[in-house]
Amino acid sequence: MSKFPNLGLFVGVGLGLAVVATMAINFADRFVVPVPEGNPTVALVIPGGGASDSPGLIVGAAEAAEGSGGKYGLGRPALAEEIAAWDLDVMPDATGLPQGSGDVWTGEEVFAEKCATCHGDFAEGVDNWPTLAGGWGTLADKDPVKTVGSYWPYLSTVWDYVHRSMPFGDAQTLTHDETYAIVAYILYSNDIVDDDFTLSHENFLDVEMPNAEGFIVDDRAETEYTKWRAEPCMENCKESVEITMRATVLDVTPEEEGTEAAEDHAAMDPPSETPVEDAAPVEEAAMEEPEAEEPALDAALVAAGEKVFKKCKACHQVGDGAKNRTGPALTGIVGHPAGAMEGFRYSKDMIAAGEAGLTWTEEELKAFLAKPKAYMKGTKMSFAGLRKEGDLNAVVEYLKSFPAE
Repeated sequence: MSKFPNLGLFVGVGLGLAVVATMAINFADRFVVPVPEGNPTVALVIPGGGASDSPGLIVGAAEAAEGSGGKYGLGRPALAEEIAAWDLDVMPDATGLPQGSGDVWTGEEVFAEKCATCHGDFAEGVDNWPTLAGGWGTLADKDPVKTVGSYWPYLSTVWDYVHRSMPFGDAQTLTHDETYAIVAYILYSNDIVDDDFTLSHENFLDVEMPNAEGFIVDDRAETEYTKWRAEPCMENCKESVEITMRATVLDVTPEEEGTEAAEDHAAMDPPSETPVEDAAPVEEAAMEEPEAEEPALDAALVAAGEKVFKKCKACHQVGDGAKNRTGPALTGIVGHPAGAMEGFRYSKDMIAAGEAGLTWTEEELKAFLAKPKAYMKGTKMSFAGLRKEGDLNAVVEYLKSFPAE
């Protein structure tokens, strides 16, 4: 057996090293450029597209190291266009807001196409996807509904989030005008603006968010941390310990006959009042009251109600030839028993309410339309509700103008 090494192995390794060296030299020739004099801080930009489309990844900045002559000779300064392409944030004072505009009805169309699958046609949320409208007056509840209308303090947060992160799975594909339109529709769904509103960079700061004053500055570091982080007291922390209240007053101790606690509790209970005998019934007059005439409709209120009813048209029809759609036809609804419009499949709760005697009087309709889910939890109606009393009065007056045929 020969003791000389295999020459073929040396030749193969040598050729491999030559190929790697050639590739490295080619790479350096293409991508390493001289650093401008007097500018030791540079950004390494890996090519990946134009600044207006996909500017490529800005990896970082390399500062001159000691003993390297003040230069790395790697990369180049990031262009202003490349930085701007990544600078998307919009601040509460509208800094960073691009030019553009969009109206409510355009927003409704774009929202239906690109947002309603997750957020519902009325921004009410689908399944576990976020609710964007409604929730007014719930922030103090055990389970608050935090929406754009009830919770978000800055309009810039809405615009920035929609533009930066939506639609889900296809982020940053919306144009500036589409983003303005969607935000306008979300504002309209929360009764913050009217249906003829157009949002733009010019009137952006004129929109007042309902919960703008609902937040406070967190100053606990200055006002409370010193109290929390003091040396804890482990013994003799009070000069004396006194009983200030018995548990029976708090109604947390079971009572037993003959015990001192029961006697104390009984002593604190006010004496029961002696029932007074019912007075003899007063004989009612046998006179029949004349039937009151129906008051005339308020024409101006009806016209305003027709405008408000646009929020309902996606699900309801009213008037001659009205048919059931996602929701029942509403012709003759005022004064009609609940859950009894012919041909519509109501929820069990609505049917039960009608059988129990619920009739859609003007007041009951207003209470239902203000907060449908709060009024009747089992209702199929997904609409968040009308926030303004004027809108409730107007839409009910409008519905009154279509009596039963």
